Amino acid sequence: MATIKDIAKQANVSISTVSRVLNNDETITVMEQTRERILAVAKKLNYSSKKKSGIQTSLRNESVKIGLLMGCSQEDEFDDPYFLSIRKGIEEQCSQKNIKISKFVRMQNATNEQSLEDLDGLIVVGHIDKSEIHKRYIHNDHIVFVDAPAETETYDSVMCDLQGASEKVMSYLLELGHERIGYIGGPGHGMKMREVFESGNTGDIRQKTYESMMKKHHQLNESDIYLDDWGTPSGYRIMKKAIEKGNLPTAFFVGSDPMAIGAIRALLEDGIKVPHEVAIVSIDDIEMANFVSPPLTTVKVYTEQMGKTAVNLLLERIEGRDIALKVVVPTKLVVRESCGGILKKFQN
Repeated sequence: MATIKDIAKQANVSISTVSRVLNNDETITVMEQTRERILAVAKKLNYSSKKKSGIQTSLRNESVKIGLLMGCSQEDEFDDPYFLSIRKGIEEQCSQKNIKISKFVRMQNATNEQSLEDLDGLIVVGHIDKSEIHKRYIHNDHIVFVDAPAETETYDSVMCDLQGASEKVMSYLLELGHERIGYIGGPGHGMKMREVFESGNTGDIRQKTYESMMKKHHQLNESDIYLDDWGTPSGYRIMKKAIEKGNLPTAFFVGSDPMAIGAIRALLEDGIKVPHEVAIVSIDDIEMANFVSPPLTTVKVYTEQMGKTAVNLLLERIEGRDIALKVVVPTKLVVRESCGGILKKFQN
């Protein structure tokens, strides 16, 4: 029976390095070529541990083929790194678990000939019509949806607590004493603004939560709601319109960090001080949020963790779990200067 010492000798590394690699020690720093060489030697020697070691899982996962279906375009990822961060989490966890992403498809560029039937599982990020998915992949129990509504009795899904995040934004602004709060946002899952105007309903939980809480405080004014497609240019354009209209709210709940960054720029260009005249709070906590001036108060969404969780759920499904799970990832309010909360704290 092969031992760790045998593997170390053939792979030309230390016994300690072999042990840590085989047990998926995340603290070890080792070149990818070295790690692959150790796993290859272990497989060649039919190494098995009396304990349930990481090598068994790693070698088993090596044959797993999964697909990644993205509902957003590359341009969308550039405009708003929300989905980029989810994808990064998926790719990092696949690498950690020694899983190969065999097919990567963006639905905007997909062709009817692209079949996914040779895959063991599928991760779907963002809203994609399920009929389009089933044209390419029919194994319903091996699909995980990320940041998209799913039939909870059939599919695994990973969502952020967007309603909870929205409630945190509104509660904090109300706590700061704001009575007139505006809203800047975009359409709901998979919708464009053209469809919103036709249907009259965004379907977006951020806007619905805003409206519900403003109604509760008898402060809802529909003229303070501004909608456009998601992205920094839209946030800039919307705020310019609000400034031109005049009589701005004292605060805005903005649906995403990129939109908020555009809105802040528009305000500062017109000499309107943030947060002294208009406070801004948003959702995402992208890297740029801490570097915009003033730094952006926002609710952190753990997007990379959402991606990693999706991979873990898919592996469980492939290994035999037959009960669909829905994971809701919590959020955290990050207070910076754009809302005035920090200034008020110091003044008190």
